[in-house]
Amino acid sequence: MLPRWEGSSVVVAPPEPKPGAWAGGPSVVVVDGVVYLAYRLRKPIGEGRGFANMIARSDDGVMFTPVVEIHKDRLGGASLERPCLVVTDDGTWRLYLSVATRETKHWQVVLLEASSPEGLAAATPLTVLPGDENTAVKDPVVLHDGGQWHLWASVHPLDDPNATDRMTVDYATSENGHEWTWRGTVLRGREHAWDSRGVRPAAVTVDGETLIMAYDGRDSAEANWEERSGLARGTRGPDGRFGELTADEIPPVGSPWSLGGLRYISVLDLPDGSRRLYYESTRPDGSHELRTELAAHNGHCAVT
Repeated sequence: MLPRWEGSSVVVAPPEPKPGAWAGGPSVVVVDGVVYLAYRLRKPIGEGRGFANMIARSDDGVMFTPVVEIHKDRLGGASLERPCLVVTDDGTWRLYLSVATRETKHWQVVLLEASSPEGLAAATPLTVLPGDENTAVKDPVVLHDGGQWHLWASVHPLDDPNATDRMTVDYATSENGHEWTWRGTVLRGREHAWDSRGVRPAAVTVDGETLIMAYDGRDSAEANWEERSGLARGTRGPDGRFGELTADEIPPVGSPWSLGGLRYISVLDLPDGSRRLYYESTRPDGSHELRTELAAHNGHCAVT
């Protein structure tokens, strides 16, 4: 689930070749052999921040054609972060969007639903994770497995206005993917480790009763936006829910360039048995690009 970088290729370049300009935050699904990729486009602070979420399609998983653009103004937000794209068993397309509230540090998650990816452009937003005055919620990873809906999100405490970059991974369940019940914090940063300042979910795979999560982490406020990636593991309980996660004691994976950012891994098991990774990575000029690579396949898993 962790990239090797070698053999990877660029899927989407940043809007501009400069710090603060990003293409990334990928989320992928495959439908009838076609790969659909949702991602975020961003400009620097003061120039628009996360201005759009895109959906693109591809026959080979590398060369993509955009089919949908959702601008932050349509949602009344100050910025958009990583989207989460899901297709239900009945063919409904769902797009969970992280939306920043204007002139605050607050984030919430809204849902768009349609019968096709193109229909998401005109869908009515439904707030599904509102957060509150003390909590920002964003970057959900959603999985429908074992008859339940499962969600892991990045949760930021807002009690200290100078430290709103702190983050934990919190877990929720739902019967329908609309109304969610929080089950608690399942992953925190570790003292004196590379993820001590905060952690954020990136991708989950489920094999039987075992869950493996790729996650982002960093050790300081200064490393905000340049997180690196690691793995954590947990198990499913008798009630079908997943419990707390334990981080692997392995070095994090990062970009080979000086800032080192490599984050928002998305994992896709393809019909031919191969596995493809998508992720956001820092370039030498300080911008971020969206990359992909093929990885070894380790058996059949439910993936998001």
